[in-house]
Amino acid sequence: MTAVDLTLSATAAQRLKAISQAEGRPVMLRVAVEGGGCSGFQYQLDLVDAPEPDDLRIERDGAVALVDEISLVLLKGSEIDFVDELVGAEFKIRNPNAKSSCGCGVSFSI
Repeated sequence: MTAVDLTLSATAAQRLKAISQAEGRPVMLRVAVEGGGCSGFQYQLDLVDAPEPDDLRIERDGAVALVDEISLVLLKGSEIDFVDELVGAEFKIRNPNAKSSCGCGVSFSI
């Protein structure tokens, strides 16, 4: 199944393809939202080999991200991006639903 309310940036797709190439096998990025963190919810990001039965697929340029239906409600309209900055390189969620987030950008509130 394909999720349309969540997008994968070109930069994130390029990074996922580079990771897959380095690993010598296709990998996908699973994005989930869990309760916790300093702001109420936190993002859980994992590289996986296969989707879970209830995962929705977000595809761009041959790269795949996965999200479960429950997390999609909190991620509606978001973009999965990859940033490479002086302080580090990471996948980042740009979530328009987040009213506030912690300084590290891993947890948020709605």
